[in-house]
Formats: sequence, structure tokens, C-alpha cells
Amino acid sequence: MYTFDASAVKDALVAWIRCWFEENGKGCNAVIGISGGKDSSVTAALCVEALGRERVIGVLMPNGSQSDIDCSYLLVDHLRIEHHLVDIHDAVTGLLNHFPAGLTPSEQTKINLPPRIRMATLYAISQSRNGRVANTCNLSENWVGYSTRYGDDAGDFSPLGNLTVAEVIAIGGLLGLPERLTKKVPSDGLCGKTDEDNLGFSYAVLDRYIRTGVCEDEAIRARIDRLHKQNAFKLQTIPTFPHAL
Repeated sequence: MYTFDASAVKDALVAWIRCWFEENGKGCNAVIGISGGKDSSVTAALCVEALGRERVIGVLMPNGSQSDIDCSYLLVDHLRIEHHLVDIHDAVTGLLNHFPAGLTPSEQTKINLPPRIRMATLYAISQSRNGRVANTCNLSENWVGYSTRYGDDAGDFSPLGNLTVAEVIAIGGLLGLPERLTKKVPSDGLCGKTDEDNLGFSYAVLDRYIRTGVCEDEAIRARIDRLHKQNAFKLQTIPTFPHAL
């Protein structure tokens, strides 16, 4: 039977982040996109514990208006970390307005462009502030490809990539984060729907299936398996032609 020791994993995560920075960016800052949800909140709190708040930089990136941006401010105020607001609206609309004549951006293109602009923003700030960019995706999202290629699935280090949604929430509780952040209904903030609306099943069902292989609903199990297979490439490094010189 699978069991999860949140306290032990939290401590191991903190040690891992500290070690990663020692090897891949000694003295560098952790740069994190702050959405106000559990993943960015837990990632930021882990980095504060591992590196100290003076080495953690939060970046808030609304696309014009953002109805829940107060949650982002709640997080950075709670952790007392340096933070910056960058409105990406002009960058997104500017690119769409300059699409080549005769080429119409698809709806999925419009949905995925903001997270890609956000990641470019994080790297611009990171490079300007001696930073390393945190990937905040969790295992549940990664399992079914619920992320944007070279958007929120990018980054230099990934603390939560092997933790399910339930496990991230448990660690957030140990870190003393407000429940308003850790138990906030997850939404991509892009198409006006919750994650679970888009996926067609709950994270609780997905987490259980990932950890135990049990899912009584055959249709949901088939959908999860299909999404996992279709999106497995997102978790792999770029395929390289194996030509020996």
C-alpha cells in the first residue's frame, strides 16, 4: 500500500533544492512565477526555507486583469519575498496582432501563448538578477500533459514534478501556507474553466490512479491513459539524431 510521509518529503525537498543550487547556481536566486495557486505557493515556500527569503524572487504576471491576483499578493506578503509585477497583456496582443497575413492563430494558440510569454518573462528577470527559474508543475498535471510546452512546463529545476496534487497540498500545510492558497480550486486562468472541468475528472481520482493503479470508472481510466500516452513527449528531452561523428 502506498503511503506518503509529508514531513519527510518536505525536509528532503528542502535539502534537494539547497543541494541543487550549490551545484547549479551557487549564490543564485530562485525566480518563481506567482499565480496564487498551491503549486507556485508551495514552490516559493520551499525555496524560502532552503535558500532564505532574500534569495527568492516572485514575479506576478497578469494578462491585463486577473480576478484572483489578490492571492498572489497574499503569498508574497506571507513569505515576505521580493516581488515584481509584469503585465504581459501588451506582449501577448502585440504578437497576435503581428501574425503573418493570411495566418489566423488557433484558439489553442491563443490559450497557450500567455504561459509562453510568462516563461520568457521569468527568464528575462532571472538573467537580469542572477537567477534560476523554478518549474512549478506537479506530477498530476504532468501525467496527463496539463501544461504548456515551453510555457509553465519549462524551468531550471522542478521541486514538485514527482508529487501529486494531494501531496503538494499536504506539504503546503506543513509549510504553514494559508489554506486559501493551498486549497484554492485549480484553474489555468486562461480559458475561464477549472482544471477539472477541462480534464473531465477530478485530481483526487487522478492521484489515486497514479499512486495505486485503481480507477473504477472505465471511461475515466481510458481517458487518463490516452492523455498520458499522447502527452508523454512533454516529459522527455528533445529527441536527437543518434549520429556518431
